Amino acid sequence: MTLLKRIGLNALLVFIPATLLLEHLAADRPALVFVAAALGIVPLAGLIVQSTEQIAHRTGDAIGGLLNATFGNAPELIIAFVALRAGLVDMVRASLVGAILANMLLGLGLAFLLGGLRFHDQEFNLRGAQMQVSLVFMAVISLMVPGGFHVLVSEETLHLERYLNVGVAMVLLLSYVLSLLFMIRTHPEVFASEKHHSEEAEHIWPVGKAVGLLVVASLGAAWMSEILVGAVEGASHDLGMSKTFIGLVVLAVVGGAAELGSAVAMGRKDRMDLAIGIAVGSSIQITLFVGPVLVLASLVMAPVPFVLAFTRGELLLLFMTVLIGTVVASGGRSNWFKGVQLLTIYLIFAILFFLLPGG
Repeated sequence: MTLLKRIGLNALLVFIPATLLLEHLAADRPALVFVAAALGIVPLAGLIVQSTEQIAHRTGDAIGGLLNATFGNAPELIIAFVALRAGLVDMVRASLVGAILANMLLGLGLAFLLGGLRFHDQEFNLRGAQMQVSLVFMAVISLMVPGGFHVLVSEETLHLERYLNVGVAMVLLLSYVLSLLFMIRTHPEVFASEKHHSEEAEHIWPVGKAVGLLVVASLGAAWMSEILVGAVEGASHDLGMSKTFIGLVVLAVVGGAAELGSAVAMGRKDRMDLAIGIAVGSSIQITLFVGPVLVLASLVMAPVPFVLAFTRGELLLLFMTVLIGTVVASGGRSNWFKGVQLLTIYLIFAILFFLLPGG
């Protein structure tokens, strides 16, 4: 029985054709399109979970987590591209911040909580976890530079801000490439799982099937995400939600459903190295790859350039989140109460975002 059947998500596949119908027949009711597209992404995320798990049997937890983060971030990237073309720059920045918060707090929190309810204590590779969290921390520190410069920039020096953002984006992209080289080529032992998980041979798919399903599910999730963004403006008004809340919470959770679901599934199977690799690895990709790519892509595809000038509040949230992640990764062991702590902080943030005034 497939993972989708076990967790009962296959019924939600009906929302994929329903979304396409609503997009044409109920275009004047964007809230319906928005909700249907969000629900349609969920079973596709479940397929990404299953196919990534199958690939991880052969590649190891480190590469499996990297693959999941890469394909799982496709919806976030599509959401950001579509929003940039629409000129929703602030929402793009909010969704990037929200995605990091969702991965580091919600994803890891649920993985620790649900995994801890099945296992008394769960161990993970301390060196690998600390290395990944330090990469996110470095990226957050780097993002403070464009934000600080943005406060000082004037109309006369606006072009300098663009040069700074392009420069920072290129440096971050280089750091990301070097991190892949470090993880895959020169120091793979740092990220190797300390536990060996035996699987019955009949439960392991052929590589072609796993990769093919991963690609198809990722493309489908990206397609639904594009429809989702197209309905954001109207849904914000119809549902009574501010764009701040939609960007920081709704789009972040829906766009990151694959990573969140994967991290939780691996936590319940006591594969904490893979769970951490997915959640933290996705945050690494968002800060070192997705953000910089959006800066460079906006120069040719957006009405206004996208700059990494996050607000002080957004930077503070990122800093606190990474600090919490550093503390969590310091012990090499997790339990259900650590999950409760992470979820408590995320829920408090979510309530704050919901109550913040916004367009």
